[in-house]
Amino acid sequence: MAFQPAKWPRKLRSQEWFGGTHKDAIYHRSWMKNQGLPADLLDGRPVIGICNTWSELTPCNAHLRDLAERVKFGVYEAGGFPVEFPVFSPSEVALRPTAMMFRNLCAMDVEESLRGKPIDGVVLLAGCDKTTPALLMGAASVDIPAIMVSGGPMLNGNFRGETIGSGTHIRKFSADVAAGKMTPEEFVAAEASMSRSPGSCNTMGTASTMASMAEALGMALSGNAAIPAVDSRRRVMAHVSGRRIVDMVKDDLKPSDIMTKPAFENAIRTNGAIGGSTNAVVHLLALAGRCEVDLSLDDWDRCGKDVPTIVNLMPSGKYLMEEFFHAGGLPVVIKRLGDAGLLHKDALTVSGGPIWDEVKDVTNWNEDVILPVDKALTSSGGIAVLRGNLAPDGAVLKPSAASPALMKHRGRAVVFEDIDDYKAKIKDEDLDIDETCVMVLKNCGPRGYPGMAEVGDMLLPPKILRKGIRDMVRVSDARMSGTAFGTVVLHTAPEAAAGGPLAIVRDGDMIELDVEGRCIHLDVPEAEIAARLAAWTPPVERPNGGYAQLYHEKVLGADTGADFDFLVGCRGNAVARESH
Repeated sequence: MAFQPAKWPRKLRSQEWFGGTHKDAIYHRSWMKNQGLPADLLDGRPVIGICNTWSELTPCNAHLRDLAERVKFGVYEAGGFPVEFPVFSPSEVALRPTAMMFRNLCAMDVEESLRGKPIDGVVLLAGCDKTTPALLMGAASVDIPAIMVSGGPMLNGNFRGETIGSGTHIRKFSADVAAGKMTPEEFVAAEASMSRSPGSCNTMGTASTMASMAEALGMALSGNAAIPAVDSRRRVMAHVSGRRIVDMVKDDLKPSDIMTKPAFENAIRTNGAIGGSTNAVVHLLALAGRCEVDLSLDDWDRCGKDVPTIVNLMPSGKYLMEEFFHAGGLPVVIKRLGDAGLLHKDALTVSGGPIWDEVKDVTNWNEDVILPVDKALTSSGGIAVLRGNLAPDGAVLKPSAASPALMKHRGRAVVFEDIDDYKAKIKDEDLDIDETCVMVLKNCGPRGYPGMAEVGDMLLPPKILRKGIRDMVRVSDARMSGTAFGTVVLHTAPEAAAGGPLAIVRDGDMIELDVEGRCIHLDVPEAEIAARLAAWTPPVERPNGGYAQLYHEKVLGADTGADFDFLVGCRGNAVARESH
């Protein structure tokens, strides 16, 4: 029996392309039919886009082609017509100078693809760090029904009997090599043990954090975040999400209905409970800007400050995403937040119901992985937002990954003007530095790098590592990987390349860090700071054309999400005029 379009309560957006017998409609339908499509697929059935960041140069997402096929099964079952399309895929591990520079490019690609194509709803397939926020940002700016399916984490690593986490152990082993505790040959031997299956990082790095943020925001079905990439249940999640998006189109359930201020507050508190990446700060601020939700760094501090970190995962704890999934995954964490009065229980999700209905009956199957509150890794997790004369617009620090002894510290600045200066000096045995110093890295923010690379967790000097020291206070306008750890002050704003106070810090200046007091202070007289800033001149080098120049000229500060100024806001899904 032919599909009956009359069941749909309103004219579908895709019918602006495919509906009718006029020349333009026939033009669109006839070319689509060269793929061997039955006529009724284009006769009033909802067209569901599958926005795929699959790429063999994005290893975290290299298995998404299979998940796309599973989504198609679900879409067809529910009476929709699935159409898969690619978008730019910013790879965290292979893209230079940094994937963050291209998050906005991917978001632009998603937005214009959704607005310009005959799509009624979309399934967003993401995995690698920047693909999740980029797809959500693009979908929010168009505001058609959307649901996210994550690629999932890879399986646990294991090297010589030790469970090892992707990213986290690269940093640990690298420090061990620099300290002479591990040979380069052993480091290479560990390589194959770190990434032993498809999927994204198996630690609570940025990929797992952002998958958790999508679920906590309500943009993915409950349980999506933690299912391992190779687990058969990941395919089931893709299948049922394909079914669900068709009903979302029928109900006209859009991102703007789901990603509200309460939803963002739920996500911020969830980030604190899981010990999530500092990268979530910049991504959620940018996403809120696309949703036209008033979200600021102050909201991060207000909502996250008193949330205990209860997920015992690397880099803050000892387990990996596989154990987190088997313990019950993110639904257990969200239930804990609800039980503690830290959840907006009525926040809507892509399920069509409130978030509390999805989690209220779940069970924690391993209380060493998802800890009781009285055994939390830290009682005040979340992201600490620091301010002071060194960071007038704010900076961030992740308490669950920091050393308690360094959370209040005063030290002498050792300054690196940029990442090349750092690389040139850090191994110099004559570098005037000890473990009480504060390492300062400039010109690595959104404009300065450009792209705000993950270089804020600077490796300590070898002569200090050899003493058994593994942490020092570090301050920069850069980011750090979610797989990293340490007492690292990040996202210092305004950034050095924009003339922020970080730009005028000199060797020997004293810097005071007080995480409890939420302060980062440059102990230099205000008159001297003003004089230095007045004499400061911007770095000479500027991008010479292309996307890099667009990025440099239009990117906003880290304190508002590092989106482009002309991309903030929702531009809607109005169909453009016909061209034929």
